[in-house]
Amino acid sequence: MEPVVTKVAVLGAGLMGHGIAQVASQVGGYEVSVLDINQDLVDKGMKMIDDSVSRFVEKGKLSKDQGRAIVARIHPTTDLAQSLKGSQLIIEAATEDPKLKLDLYRRVSELAEEAAVVASNTSSISITLLASTMKHPEKVCGMHFFNPPQVMPLVEIIKGKRTSEETLELIKSVSLKMGKETVLCKKDSPGFIVNRILVPALNEAAFLIQEGVADPEDVDKAVKLGLNWPMGPLELLDYVGLDTTFNITQVFMGEFQDSKYRPAPLLREMVRAGMMGRKSGKGFYEWESPGFTKKK
Repeated sequence: MEPVVTKVAVLGAGLMGHGIAQVASQVGGYEVSVLDINQDLVDKGMKMIDDSVSRFVEKGKLSKDQGRAIVARIHPTTDLAQSLKGSQLIIEAATEDPKLKLDLYRRVSELAEEAAVVASNTSSISITLLASTMKHPEKVCGMHFFNPPQVMPLVEIIKGKRTSEETLELIKSVSLKMGKETVLCKKDSPGFIVNRILVPALNEAAFLIQEGVADPEDVDKAVKLGLNWPMGPLELLDYVGLDTTFNITQVFMGEFQDSKYRPAPLLREMVRAGMMGRKSGKGFYEWESPGFTKKK
């Protein structure tokens, strides 16, 4: 029997994790624990949630009382055991690093409640690989949100080699309760659906800059007006994080063994220089902080 979900644990309070926690509380009405590795990161995540909820209130989409209730349902912690206690669904939103994720899953396997389902927000790492560390691999699947989770309507559900139909149905049900549309990736293939198409396009945009074909503003303008994208590829790279995109290209290279996924050397250089995009204040564009607005 599927567990009834009343509490969700979100592992990671960063760019995606804080937004997933907010949606779980705001739209799903769940009690939520949000975890990160130290208090500073947890505090930053909670501030981003506070700021986001405040914007909904300012726009009249939520009352002040509703805003307070949403934040009150979210419980920050740095203690993994505490975050997992009483959680029927665990959504992992840790950094896109295979070793880090595998270490985390081994710990979760020891501490999670027997019936808990574990869903990874990974954008590229094999669900089957992550599930291999768990006592119950049939209770592990992918639940890939898009950035920002508070706004983007899609969740990709990814079936691992041993994922049960009951697990998939539970994740679909929770996603719908969170107000999301879902698609099913029937095969555990790197990048799933969206990133399999998107990441090579973002990487190609970086090659255009490296080769001096055009300036970032013109590449973005061309794609927005020519392909009707709401955001240009280089601005999107800055928004997603150059490090995240670079890591995905590395996964693709390893899994597909195909040079067409080779990251642009410029992308590698920028990551090494700490130019991660909006979260570091500089990428292809300069970004203000707080608020992550682009400098004119």
